[in-house]
This record gives sequence, structure tokens and C-alpha cells, in this order.
Amino acid sequence: MTDRQDSAGAPSGTKDPAVASDAYHAQVAWEGASPTQPKIGRAHIWRSRISWRIALTVFATLIIVQGAMMFFTIQTYRGDILNGLRQIARTAVIAAINDDAGDQKSPISAKQARHMFAGTSVEGFSVYDKGSRLLSSFGQLATLVPSKDPEERVSALRSPNGMHLDLLFTPDDLNQPYYIVARMNASMIDTMTNAQVRQLVTLLLLRACFVTAVLMLILGKWLLEPIMLLQDNLLSAAKNPEKPDLKRLESETRDEVGIAVRIANDLIRQNASNLRRLRSQAEDKIHRLAYYDGLTGLPNRTYFLEKLDDAIRHKVVEEDRHLVVMSVDLDHFKDINDTMGHEFGDKLLEAIGKRLVKALPDDAVISRASADEFTIMAVLRPEYPESEALVDRVFSAVSEPVSILQERFQVRVSIGVSQCPDDGAEARQIMKNADIALNRAKEEGRDTVRYYSQDFDLAVQQRFQLLRDLRAALDQNQLQLYYHPQFDLKTGMLIGAEALLRWWLPDNSRDGGYFVSPAEFIPVAEQSGLIVPIGEWVLRTACAAGREWQEKGLPPFRLAVNLSGVQFHKADIVGLVGEVLQETQMQPHLLELEVTESVFMENMQMAIDTLNLLHRLGVELAIDDFGTGYSSLSYLRQFPIDRLKIDQSFIRNALVNQDDRMITKTIISLGHSLNLKVIAEGVETVEHEDFLKEEGCDEVQGFKYTKPLPADKFEEFVVEHFREHAKKSKLSVVEGANKA
Repeated sequence: MTDRQDSAGAPSGTKDPAVASDAYHAQVAWEGASPTQPKIGRAHIWRSRISWRIALTVFATLIIVQGAMMFFTIQTYRGDILNGLRQIARTAVIAAINDDAGDQKSPISAKQARHMFAGTSVEGFSVYDKGSRLLSSFGQLATLVPSKDPEERVSALRSPNGMHLDLLFTPDDLNQPYYIVARMNASMIDTMTNAQVRQLVTLLLLRACFVTAVLMLILGKWLLEPIMLLQDNLLSAAKNPEKPDLKRLESETRDEVGIAVRIANDLIRQNASNLRRLRSQAEDKIHRLAYYDGLTGLPNRTYFLEKLDDAIRHKVVEEDRHLVVMSVDLDHFKDINDTMGHEFGDKLLEAIGKRLVKALPDDAVISRASADEFTIMAVLRPEYPESEALVDRVFSAVSEPVSILQERFQVRVSIGVSQCPDDGAEARQIMKNADIALNRAKEEGRDTVRYYSQDFDLAVQQRFQLLRDLRAALDQNQLQLYYHPQFDLKTGMLIGAEALLRWWLPDNSRDGGYFVSPAEFIPVAEQSGLIVPIGEWVLRTACAAGREWQEKGLPPFRLAVNLSGVQFHKADIVGLVGEVLQETQMQPHLLELEVTESVFMENMQMAIDTLNLLHRLGVELAIDDFGTGYSSLSYLRQFPIDRLKIDQSFIRNALVNQDDRMITKTIISLGHSLNLKVIAEGVETVEHEDFLKEEGCDEVQGFKYTKPLPADKFEEFVVEHFREHAKKSKLSVVEGANKA
């Protein structure tokens, strides 16, 4: 564990937070509560919702409980008032009774009644005998009348307005044989009760506030303050998880809540530490992904450009020194990768990268710029004042065979060199110039070095301009098809024509334009992929012309169309041919597709499958430029081809070069042994024709018969050819008849 991890995590051995030791508490408190950290006090609890909810709940609970108790207290208080009035009335009545009055006469005289009214709150009374017969009545008349039925008898009755209270005293209450109903002044009952209610409510509120305050102070210290602190710390961690602003309590406790808060803070700090560590690791990983190659561990092109730009600013501009940039490409790496497998190719790249690092100076920057290309940047020093010394080191580093997976391989490289400030003062310009020099090295045979020259850049610019013009030519119908007739060598009959692409590029010259050589624009079209739409245009145009000539009544003859390797592999050539045949209504057997041997080398089995599918459409197939590439006779037997086409270079030299003569004879013999037709192109003289006739060649084309013709001229040539051939046939018939 690193120091950063040690400082972030809890002490070793701490497993259960609930039983953490005092030492652990002390450590957590020390780590989490620096003198500069803000503290949280009791005033803070009144700013929280939960505090107010608890306070209101406690206060309401106290009010409800004390209110219920007050209700019963008021009822008791009212009862005490009534009992007091009853006692006053009983005492006054007993004091006024004359014991000698007898049962039939009122025991209280008028004088005694007035004395009672003056000295007590009694305002009137009525005297009844035991039979409930009224004997006398003084003062205000009471509403209450004693009932003869004891169960229905009411001892007290208050008037509807609440101002009077009628009280019934029975013989048992008075120890006299009378019922006396006294009317008392009851106005003070409500006044006394209300005063008592106000007093009780005041006391209730004071008690509720006091108890609530005391309880909140206790809860605030032991529960709410820790909860508020934990909330603030969690919010701080959510806003800034890597550097949370943690607060601490004014007074920390060691109970369950205190332990929980300290552990939560510790987890927040540990999470922040982990996030910082993960961010650092992620940034390191992102940096490596952004600036380094995952296979070789070398810097990538982005890192290289930054270092190159930095070196130009500090070494070249400030110190007036020179630096060199080299683009190093492994020759034929794709072939190695395809034949030996990607694992082998990866190990080869690793080995070459290590050799370059070991061979070059320590301050040199070596990067892997692409799949099989390395870039090198070094500031020239007295030890190697010229870039040639560094180039020699690179060649020496890769000259020794590389041993990988028990296989030894000799690696060759092409190198393009650009220097600063001689070839530019900006990083991307220097890199571009090195790449231009590398491309020139590969174009001129590989396994060599080329130093950047402005002529290279001019050639590249011309190439790009040619590509732009070619795109415009496709859009603006500047492309044309010329047709080169093909003949049966024995009969001289026209049997077909090869469609040849021509490009008339308009300009401001006197002629209005010029023809661009196919040798110039075809390679550009193939490298850019533009050959695919161009090839489709050629196929459609040739088939449409062939169908038009048939509709005009010309004798049927085949049309040969060349297929580029790019077009063969990257386009749905089978679907395209089928679609064009259906659209133009061209008879399939009158269309011949010519492919070169190099097409088969990328994927032999796929090539065989594609040729079989094309053959099923009914078209004829020919191998163009046969003998100039790599031919596998074992695969040649599997190709569903109809014709071998001998490259014109062999025909032109066959009369003067014994090797070319033998190659031509061998191709003719090979084609016939495989039951294939053999056509020779480049026939320019009678001697060429005689040689091919002697060797048994089947078909020919060349300048001896005619040069390639535009569609209208070709049509005229075909008409004239068949007319002349018809005349010769009639003449032969007449001559034969005359002889007979």
C-alpha cells in the first residue's frame, strides 16, 4: 500500500465500527478535525427542518397531554365551586330554620329570610313539606321543584342564562322534615372558571415551552447536531468529492451517534483519497492512451508532434541548432503480417521498436506513427553533426535478422528524411516533408533512404491536383472510351474489342485540352479508391455501346473490359455486373472481363469464388498481362477462365530477345494445354503476326491493324471491316467456282 493509501484508510485491524477502540476515535478525530476546520454549534440546529419538526411535535404532544389534564382539572374546579355554593346555602338555610315551627308551617320567617338574603349569596328559597307541598317562598322563585320520586329527583339545576343555581336540600341534608330549594347567585362560576382556565393555559404553555426547549437542547447536543454535521459533510462530499470541506462538532461524544459520525467522516475522507488516487491513475492511463502506443510502448504521433514542436521552439529557434526527422517504414510488412499472422507481426514491431531505441541517442524521440511506420526526431550534436550518421544507425539496427517464434526474418526499411530549419520551421510541415520523402523512397524501390526535396513536394501537389481533376472529370463527363479491335489470327475476322479508358482534360490551350495518359491517372485512381466508380462507369458505358451496336445490326462481337484489383476486391463486382447486364440487355457471352494476376494474390480463395460467380452469369473471363506477375499453376487450373492474354512487352521483344520469345511460346502452349484461348496484344508488324501464327496463337490485337478508336470511328471501322471481309468471301467463292 502506498503512503497515499495509508493516510486515507482506517488503521489496520479495524473491522467493526461499533466496537472501535478509543485510540481509533482519537485518530479519526485528529485526522478529521484540524484547527482550521469550521465547527458546528447549537444555533445551527434551529436552521434545520428536522429540528423544527421535532420541536413542534414535542410541543404539540405536551399541549395535547396537558390540555386533556386541564379539562379534567377545570371540571374538578367547577365541581368544587358548586360544592362551596351548596355548603354556603346549606349553612345559611340550617341557621335560619326554626325548630319549633312544626311540620305544617314554614320553619323560616320573613325576617330570617331577609337576614339570609343580606348576608349570603342566597337570592331566594322555597320550603316544601315531605309530601312536596309548598309551605312558603321568599325572594326569587326557584325553578327546581322536588320530585316525589327519589329516582327522578334533581339536586341542582342551573338557569338557562347561567346566572342562578337552584339547590335542593332534602330532609336528610337538613335533619328536618322539609325540602328546601335555594336559589343561589351563580354569576361568579363562569368568571372564576375562566380565570382558572387562563391561569392553567398560561402554565400549560410555559411548561410546554420549557420542556420543549430542554428536550431540544438535549436532542440537539446528542442527536441533531451530529445529524446536521453529517448532512453538511455529505453535501460537501457530493459537491466536491475529492476535496470535501468537513466540519466537526464543538463537543464530540463517544456514544453510538458520535462513533457513526466519525466513521462517516472517515469514509468520506477515504473516498476522497480513493477518488484522487483513481483520478491520478485514470489521468496517467489517459495520458498513456493519448500519447503512447499500446503495442510497443513508444510515444505515438500526437506525443511526437508535441515534442517536435517543443524542440523547434527551444533548440532550433532559441539555440540555433538543427534537428532531423525520419519516417521509417517496414518494407512489405503487410505480406509478413498476412503470411505469418498478426501475432508475429506485433512481435516484429516490438523488436524493431526496441532496436531503434537502443541504437539511437538517449535524447532522440522514437514513436510509432502508424501500423508499420516509425518516426524519429533527434537534435544534431557534435557526435553526429549530419543526419547521415543517424540514418546509418537505423539501417544498422535493422540489418541483423530478427528471431521471432523460432523464425528468423531479414527486415528491410525505407526511410524519408526531413531537416529543420532547412526543410521547414513548423512541426507538421517537417513531418509532412519526411512522409513525402518516405513515399519517394518506396516508389523508387524501397530499402533505401531519400532526403526531402522541394521537387518531391511539387510532385505530391501535382498528384493531388490530378486527383481533384479526375474527380471533376467523372462528374463532368470528361472520360471517354476508345475501342481496340481484336481479330481471329487464322481468319482475320474481327471477333471483339477491348474498351480502353481515355481522359480528355480541357484547358485554355489552342487545342482546347489534352489527353492525360492512363499511366498517370490510373494509379492515382486506384490509390484513392476512385477507380471503383470509374470502373463502374466504364462497364456501363461499354455494355450500353455494345447493345446499341447490336441493335444497329452490326455482327455480334465481344467487348473486353478491364477490372482493377481495387474494384475486384472492394466492390460488389458480381452484383454490379449482373445489374449492368440486366439494365443494358447486353448478352453475357459478349462481355469479357479482364483481370491481372496480381488480383489473385491478396486472397486466392476469394478470387476463385468471385470468378466462379462471374462465370455463372455467362460472361467470359481473361487473365490480362499474363506472365508479368506471379502465376501459380495449381491455382490456374481452378480459375474458370476462357482466355490468356500475353503482355505486349513479350510480343514486341519476341523477335529480338530469345527469353521473351520462349516465354511467349510457353504461354501459348500452356494456354492450349488448359483448353484456353490465347490472345496476344502489342502486334505491330507482319513479322509479329507471322511468329504468332507459327506458334499457334489464337487471337491478336495491336497497332498493325489499327490504333484504339473512339466509339463513332470504331463503329465505322467495324462496318467497313465486315464489308471488306464479305467482299473477300464472295471473291473467294467466285474464284473457287471458276477454278472448278
